[in-house]
Amino acid sequence: MQRIVTDEATRPGGKRRAAASRSPVSSTDPSRGKEMAPPRNRRPGFSRRAQYGLFLAYVGAVGGLLVGAILLLLSTFNPPAFAAVRSTLSEITTPVSSAFDWARRGIAGVPGGVASYFGVRSENARLKQQIDNDKRLVAEARTLGQENHSLREMLKLRDVATDAVVIARLVNSTSSSTRRYATLNAGSWQGVKHGQPVREPDGLIGQVIETSPNTSRVLLVVDAESIVPVRRIRDGMPAIASGRGDGLIEVRSANVANMLFQPGDTFVTSGTGGVFPPNIPVARVIKTARDVATAEPSANPDSLDFALVQQVFLPEPPPAPTPTPTAKPKAKK
Repeated sequence: MQRIVTDEATRPGGKRRAAASRSPVSSTDPSRGKEMAPPRNRRPGFSRRAQYGLFLAYVGAVGGLLVGAILLLLSTFNPPAFAAVRSTLSEITTPVSSAFDWARRGIAGVPGGVASYFGVRSENARLKQQIDNDKRLVAEARTLGQENHSLREMLKLRDVATDAVVIARLVNSTSSSTRRYATLNAGSWQGVKHGQPVREPDGLIGQVIETSPNTSRVLLVVDAESIVPVRRIRDGMPAIASGRGDGLIEVRSANVANMLFQPGDTFVTSGTGGVFPPNIPVARVIKTARDVATAEPSANPDSLDFALVQQVFLPEPPPAPTPTPTAKPKAKK
């Protein structure tokens, strides 16, 4: 069989037949008895694309050698011409290299940009939390500053007043009800008694009406049941200040009819009645009227932290001692 294939391959046109005879689906290995795939031909001559690639590689290599040789000769024998060529090439390649460098930097900066983005977000959240904490600290500092200012003013008032009983914190006060009361955190154990006046540096707050061991209840001057004898500062005219139950005070003339009140008239306690010490600010007129004027209180319990309890201006005299009956002497017989 091999001999017949060889003879046919030597005949004209036998090359194609020989190639056809050598391309069976499979061949057998006589030593192993197994079918084997025909070997792959790795020569590039059978691929037109490979031939074009090899040709272009040769052309590029030869062109590069020629350009290098020309540039070498120019740099050796004609440096000015070489410098001109170099400048021209630099002008051409600089924009391209700059574009590639910009693209490289942009791609290289992507991981850093992503990391910085998340870092900035966390830093922003931390700064916002710090700002909130600082605002809270500032608010607390302002509150403490106001409280310290109130305490200093109250201590100054206590040093001036000779009849001070105790400085107490104003726990609460009613501002929406028709009855106006306040609660102090000082009571009978601290020397607070029924009827004592309560004030602050700006003016009169009210009068103690109930006491317990550690708390006391105060009737505010704006309550409808509160009545305080007052006088006008500019002329000493006596008047009566009574609460209206809505946060304001009515001022009535005590003995003069058709008295004209002017906005800005300030009234202080007169000492009449013996309960409130004189010259404590009570109210200031805000509306022009005759006989009855509308005024605002000098002290606002809603904005107070501390109050000073004072002794009654003229305490009631002690009761007169009752005479003890004496035994009559027995008559002698």
